[in-house]
Amino acid sequence: MIVAADHDAYIAAAPDALRPLLHLVREQLAQTLPDADEVIKYDMPGFSSAGSIIAGYAAFSKQCGLYVSKAAISTYLDEIAGAGLKASKTGVTFSPSKPIPVELVAALALASRKELGV
Repeated sequence: MIVAADHDAYIAAAPDALRPLLHLVREQLAQTLPDADEVIKYDMPGFSSAGSIIAGYAAFSKQCGLYVSKAAISTYLDEIAGAGLKASKTGVTFSPSKPIPVELVAALALASRKELGV
């Protein structure tokens, strides 16, 4: 697990092959949630508003994850499956061979924000 003080340091410490994906996810989340704060919580970079984490992302050895609310995942299960990605209750995993579409990142972030009411 990567432990970092900020998003830049987190991405810099990630495996080389995953850094471009993390940059894209961060940029899309920043555009989609312009008034949210960039935070590090649970050793993971995320975007927060009113004390609630709207979306977070992480790097592992061979894949990345995007973490949002349960309702966001359930709302977009068909789109996640259509992109060839795997979902858990609160996350979607993706890799260089199966990147997450930026439109899906935005949709999941907005759905998560809506559920959290922030």
